[in-house]
Amino acid sequence: MSKNSPFLDDEYDESQSEMMNEMVILVDENDFQIGSMSKVDSHIGEGTLHRAFSVLLFNSSQELLIHKRADTKITFPSVWANTCCSHPLDIEDETEMEGDLGVKRAAIRKMKQELGIPAEQLPIEDFHLITKMHYRARADIKWIEHELDHILLIQADVDLDINPNEISEIRWVNKSQLEDLISNSPNNGEFIAPWFNEIYSRFTSQWWGHLDEVSSLQDNVVHHIGDVTTSEDNSLLDALKGHAAEVEGRIVTALEKSNHERLRKAMMHLIEGGGKRLRAILPWLVADACGGSSDSLYDLGAAIEIIHNFTLVHDDIMDNDELRRGREAVHIAYDMPTAINAGDAMLAVSFELLSEAEAISSENFRSLVSIIGKMVRKVSEGQQLDMDFENRDFVSEDEYLAMISGKTAAMFTTCARTGAILSGAAPDVIENLAHWGENLGLCFQLMDDLIDATGDSETLGKPACSDVIEGKRTLIAIHALGLDPENLPIFHRVFGSGNEDTPRETLDGVLRELQAAGSIDYAKTKAMGYHQQAHTCLDKLPDSPALSILRQLTDWQLIRIS
Repeated sequence: MSKNSPFLDDEYDESQSEMMNEMVILVDENDFQIGSMSKVDSHIGEGTLHRAFSVLLFNSSQELLIHKRADTKITFPSVWANTCCSHPLDIEDETEMEGDLGVKRAAIRKMKQELGIPAEQLPIEDFHLITKMHYRARADIKWIEHELDHILLIQADVDLDINPNEISEIRWVNKSQLEDLISNSPNNGEFIAPWFNEIYSRFTSQWWGHLDEVSSLQDNVVHHIGDVTTSEDNSLLDALKGHAAEVEGRIVTALEKSNHERLRKAMMHLIEGGGKRLRAILPWLVADACGGSSDSLYDLGAAIEIIHNFTLVHDDIMDNDELRRGREAVHIAYDMPTAINAGDAMLAVSFELLSEAEAISSENFRSLVSIIGKMVRKVSEGQQLDMDFENRDFVSEDEYLAMISGKTAAMFTTCARTGAILSGAAPDVIENLAHWGENLGLCFQLMDDLIDATGDSETLGKPACSDVIEGKRTLIAIHALGLDPENLPIFHRVFGSGNEDTPRETLDGVLRELQAAGSIDYAKTKAMGYHQQAHTCLDKLPDSPALSILRQLTDWQLIRIS
């Protein structure tokens, strides 16, 4: 599979995409090699069973090294996992099964590439194959892990030189610290890789404290675990996938009404860039939780999604952003006047779509027009405040939260409110769900700010730390600007510089300062507060599978919201 695979588009990190072209070892359920396949092909759709490994590295204090996968990772970004997890490749040194030597060589290679551990600190004879685990774990609609995992244990004191393209954070943890991390997930804002969760729950507690008796831990068994993606994860992914297809057709039909080819293509430009269509699906999910979903929710969702993309077209112009979702912004791909005109036309098309939706009653149509009109006004007011803040020396936290309440959260609030209205819900239920949408949207934006600060350009599809470079008053920046400038010299040098060519090492310095100053944790704590308030709103609804979807969505958007 070449790097031009249709599954590896521009939204993915270039280095990670290149590695997805490596050839992994296909195996049967007894771990006999039956062929080879590229990583990308073996991880698409339902997946193809292939050999993998998971290393658990303990130091002399019997602490386990765990890591948080970088947000550049294509599958399971930003989740906590064991020391190292990857694949032996279909190359001569890594297919040898005698003594599991091929897998151990692969582990040494990857621990050098990801963790920077010198090979001489990892003697191959010190690796012990403890057991094997055959499992499946779906990452999202596109990607899946289907692996026969060789679980390796090694005890060594090592030097580390972390590769930030692979790993965003490491921790040495004892048994109780790991238990706290896993048992409190995701309410602590951290997410655990499903295979690591299985390794921990099934095996690790038995191994801790017995590292001097490794031979007694080995079982020489392939444990066929099955699907370790929770049924809740599957239900959310299935819901998003099914509903996205419904609204997608309505969006395309509405936008392709234009008789002008260039204008039509400009309107379709961001839509063709993909996306989860979260806002488009949200009204249906809310109505379903209220017990009154209908086909009209798809028309409503499509209209709101078109409006959302209209605001993105104009935002990119106002913010001077050249990239959106890894592709050129509309004003770059076409030109400024065409982009402005396309945005205007998209706003008109959204109301045209609503007016032609036969399943929406006249009474509800009037309410929807009023609510959505107010939403557009609030989004515009929020955007204007955002621009105003750039010309002010001081912005308070309350002012920032009021701004994102309009610019971002208003759309979530509207999706929840209108979905509840079309379901026929009672007024108090409608207000409660609107409050849920507000909290969800505030959490969304704060997490997005964190992603901007901690990500990289290729993953984000826009310049890394663009908020800092542009001098945006995010909650992170507001907290940092209130501290002693002497403690954040790099941040103050970069903040508002407008230099998109700022070297990566300088941006890494900015991030280190923000982390040391507590600004990153401050914003994250605030985001988790809104996350908890959103769940409190859902507590007022009767339990149902549809409500479970909203709960999963409330948690899931913490991982990556786009």
